[in-house]
Amino acid sequence: MAEDIVIRILLAPFSLLYGIAVGVRNTLYRLGVLKSARFDIPVISVGNLTVGGAGKSPHIEYLVRWLDQYIEVAVLSRGYGRKTQGYRPVSVIDTATEVGDEPLQIKRKFPHVPVCVSESRVLGIPELVRRNPEVQCILLDDAFQHLAVTPGLNILLTEYSRPFTRDWLLPSGRLRESRSGYRRADLIIVTKCPPELTEEQRTALVQEIAPLPRQRVFFSRYQYDEPYDLLRPDVRRPLDTHTDALLVSAIAHTDYLLSYLGQQMRSVYAFEFADHHYFTDSDLEDIRKRFEALPGSNKILLTTEKDATRLERYNDYFWKHQMPVYVLPVRVVFDRDDEAAFQAEVKRFLLEFRV
Repeated sequence: MAEDIVIRILLAPFSLLYGIAVGVRNTLYRLGVLKSARFDIPVISVGNLTVGGAGKSPHIEYLVRWLDQYIEVAVLSRGYGRKTQGYRPVSVIDTATEVGDEPLQIKRKFPHVPVCVSESRVLGIPELVRRNPEVQCILLDDAFQHLAVTPGLNILLTEYSRPFTRDWLLPSGRLRESRSGYRRADLIIVTKCPPELTEEQRTALVQEIAPLPRQRVFFSRYQYDEPYDLLRPDVRRPLDTHTDALLVSAIAHTDYLLSYLGQQMRSVYAFEFADHHYFTDSDLEDIRKRFEALPGSNKILLTTEKDATRLERYNDYFWKHQMPVYVLPVRVVFDRDDEAAFQAEVKRFLLEFRV
């Protein structure tokens, strides 16, 4: 803890400069010097104030799974980490290097839903609508800081264990802009909550966030399903306390996931990489060595759905070395009555939307 404080003090001048730059940009948008586009189609943005880890993709998937029952919905992402440029529709046969890991993950879960990537949402939205005129609502993934577009509904996510209210500007902390940016949100979702969340804990965090009168705060958590075999997705294997696992991940934070796995398995060993890391041949050799070093004979290699899109290029390697790789699916579940209230807010926005 003391070391963290010292590091933050040392990085404070850089955070100040970063904050000034971001503040000037935001002010220029607020004054209209820099223009923000509005569109004649409902646009829902899902994002956060920090760099990764809040659960944007699972919440986008929640919205797709729910809204797809009633309207034609599409997803637009920048496709972080992809090696391509410009507007590009995502196909189920694409690779993560072509379209980004998260858009590919979403497309494979919902193959009939248009999923597209574009660095510029301003250019991407009209192109998406031109190619998919049946679309009635667009979900923007990770667009809270993308002020060039003014969404009709702005959803801000913040982690229960790392709320933006306790964070600091980059590089001292993880904030991409000042805490006051939360004022642009219409709905705020506190994510990755513990299953046993109490009413007192909810109330305390709402008071800490201090939502504006027009804002609503909701609470959600993750629900993990049975892992499926990376090489044979139709094969599932329940987690049990007789199995050891090596968790290979390149996501922002694994503490929530490790806490869950620790209750489900005999032992879990984490091998972590930087968020969105593209695995190399050398990485695979290190993974194999760590997997072989696990105790006992009943062992598996576990990974997340996002990481699976970047590991699948090594399927032949896993087959050759007889490494059982399982992918852990995740879904968003709202706390208590929050789901009905959240859906009511989104429905209201869609029903009241006017061009």
